[in-house]
Amino acid sequence: MPTYNITVNGDKKAVDASPETPLLWVLRDHLDLVGTKYGCGIGQCGACTIHLDGTATRSCLLPVSTAEGKNITTIEGLSDNGDHPVQEAWKAVDVPQCGYCQAGQIMTASAFLKDNPNPSESEIREAMHGNICRCASYNRIEKAVAMAAEKMS
Repeated sequence: MPTYNITVNGDKKAVDASPETPLLWVLRDHLDLVGTKYGCGIGQCGACTIHLDGTATRSCLLPVSTAEGKNITTIEGLSDNGDHPVQEAWKAVDVPQCGYCQAGQIMTASAFLKDNPNPSESEIREAMHGNICRCASYNRIEKAVAMAAEKMS
């Protein structure tokens, strides 16, 4: 089995895995970073969203072999103390119900706001539409993204 040298949350890691192993399973099973969730396995739900070189990416679709040399950020690495503006807004709005999708939602929102710091309501809705919330917390999610945008500007 080959060894892949990847950078996760600023730390260099050596991981022995098959080239086609999804990064999601490397993060969860090899590195014990379980904040990134398995939802659908086909990149449709967003629960597994991480940042790859700053871009929101579905880790269930990304083979570990393609992650070498890239910067990977998981929900555990978004901030040291859970105080990223998106995380703070999530708490202020009390977004989660079951919480399962929230790491993916937060990672999508934070990447979106980095690229679009002053979004309209429709831009927020469009950016977040690919993340499924079975509890249907969409209105609170959109409100939290708008609040985070205000905090960040």
